[in-house]
Amino acid sequence: MDLSLNGANGMYKFKTLKDFDFKNKRVLLRVDFNLPIDEQGNILNNWRIKKSLKTINYLLDQNVKLIIATHFGRPQGEIIEKLRVDKIAQTLSEIIQKPVKKLDDVLGNDVKLAIKEMKFGEIIMLENIQFDPGEIKNSDDYAKKLADYADIFVFDCFGQAHRNYASIAGIQKFIPSCAGFIVQNEVENLNQVIKNPVQPFYAIIGGVKSDKIGVIELLMDRVDKFLIGGVLANTFLKAQGVNIGFSKFDQKTLEFAKKIINTHADKIILPEDLVVANKFDSQSKFEIIDIKDIPAEKTILDIGPQTITNYEEILTDAQTIVWAGTLGVFEWTNFSAGTRSIANFISNLKAVKIIGGGDTASAIESLGLEEKMTHVSTGGGASLEFLAGNELPALKALEKNYKKFNS
Repeated sequence: MDLSLNGANGMYKFKTLKDFDFKNKRVLLRVDFNLPIDEQGNILNNWRIKKSLKTINYLLDQNVKLIIATHFGRPQGEIIEKLRVDKIAQTLSEIIQKPVKKLDDVLGNDVKLAIKEMKFGEIIMLENIQFDPGEIKNSDDYAKKLADYADIFVFDCFGQAHRNYASIAGIQKFIPSCAGFIVQNEVENLNQVIKNPVQPFYAIIGGVKSDKIGVIELLMDRVDKFLIGGVLANTFLKAQGVNIGFSKFDQKTLEFAKKIINTHADKIILPEDLVVANKFDSQSKFEIIDIKDIPAEKTILDIGPQTITNYEEILTDAQTIVWAGTLGVFEWTNFSAGTRSIANFISNLKAVKIIGGGDTASAIESLGLEEKMTHVSTGGGASLEFLAGNELPALKALEKNYKKFNS
């Protein structure tokens, strides 16, 4: 199947699940089960597992030996006990009502033996794929050892498609590969926004990660207005000389924010009022403050009611909306109004509504609004990189794999 990305590299061509005969094959499935947990290690949301069920059930129906690999947290090549994937394997088993044998390693003779002794129709989950430093280093040796476990590799981890890691891109040098249903669905839906976005096209950008500011620049020529919230809004406000108190901001992108404001001030829409608190705490006393009057000792934790009204007025005539990053600390009730109000408002619009992954997707899911959105992505950074037309290493690897194993 031809799946295309309108970026500098034109069309990516790669195989999908329907292009393979999986019957009685060993399959290594790379998923994104990087689930949110509380301080006790309990899983808070299993949305990403549920999204993977279509691919998992399809493969099990083909009577495969299914070997599942996922990352969990950011162990950076070290073994961290609280980031073992035992509870993830248990949760998957409970959802699909089928045993999932979790291994204590990724490599080694015990892993090889366990896979050899598997029966068709059974499932094994490898230990956290990032416990080995070869993953992030994209080691050919590590990738080759993973590839040796299987006959076919299925990439269904769109949230990591922008990472040049061994279990994502490197492995595809050594084994026939294809995209799973999640990746196929992401490419098809996001591609519609890239090819022909209907104007007005608005982007809602928030969250805590600083990398979104670069994406703003990349999308500048396509988007009519950017509605900013979260830590990103703090960075822009500080760039304008606004006192943001003790609020978080990104020092590294401060000058970049000043540049964007100077060159595209008409497109950058910032809060007029904010919800501030005495400290970064879910139970902290809060108040609504105009951006000109933020006390030096306060912390910004959400956009205010006037800003919500302003953003809703702008969004009224939207034909295309992309949203990446919550507008406040959504997981805390006192600071969730901004995200909750905008989510409910756009859910009733007839526009094309693309929701980036991560916290934004979790918020939409928790509010029960997923069915009212055009597409809820499983990948935050990856979806933004895709929309910006940047090359995604996983998709490029799928294209190279297609050429290598079909020549």
